[in-house]
Amino acid sequence: MKTDIEIQKDVMEQLKWEPFLDASEIGVAVKNGIVTLAGIVDSYSKKILAEKVAKKIAGVRAIALDIQVGLSPAYRKTDAEVAEAVVNALKWHTMIPDQKITVSVENGSVKLEGEVDWDYQRKQALKAVQDLIGVRSVTNLLKVKDRVTSTDIQKAITSAFQRSASIDADKIKIEVQGSKVTILGSVRSLPEKEDAENAVWFAKGVTSVDNKLKIEEPEYSFED
Repeated sequence: MKTDIEIQKDVMEQLKWEPFLDASEIGVAVKNGIVTLAGIVDSYSKKILAEKVAKKIAGVRAIALDIQVGLSPAYRKTDAEVAEAVVNALKWHTMIPDQKITVSVENGSVKLEGEVDWDYQRKQALKAVQDLIGVRSVTNLLKVKDRVTSTDIQKAITSAFQRSASIDADKIKIEVQGSKVTILGSVRSLPEKEDAENAVWFAKGVTSVDNKLKIEEPEYSFED
């Protein structure tokens, strides 16, 4: 089992390895496997990337994100300019039903609201706007329509788990109430926990996921 110091070192090294990031802008603290990232970056996409990088490190149990987005004067935009850019980005994306999405912007913080048919559309909408200049944060409140039964959802998720090479389906239990899915059990790592949640979101009709999976401690055997 890695110590907090070892995890901190690995996260810092991985941040340095990422060419899109300036590791000197991001501080890393670790306590009981929980990583806190703090600092100031010049775009929201860098903030999200730093979180993704840290999640890849073995031993990381959770991420606390305290990174602020501080745009230089040259890249600052008015809320009206940001809103226009967001609307255009959604409109140009062929996979997104932009007519079903309402956009609001306050101090560079973007809020997406509305209803879409599939979860991938909800995720694509987020990706389409998070890299735009002037965006400081994105709150994705898009909802997925409930069109299938709980039994259909249960079967689809179970099959997805069994097909996945990265998920140990035998250690995971799912509970479905309407369109809400609760994931219970244990996984070997944070990435496996995320893979399981992503697999659930891909099931048609899922509108809410409560991921209660626990990351199990690795067992080591020692020989004389």
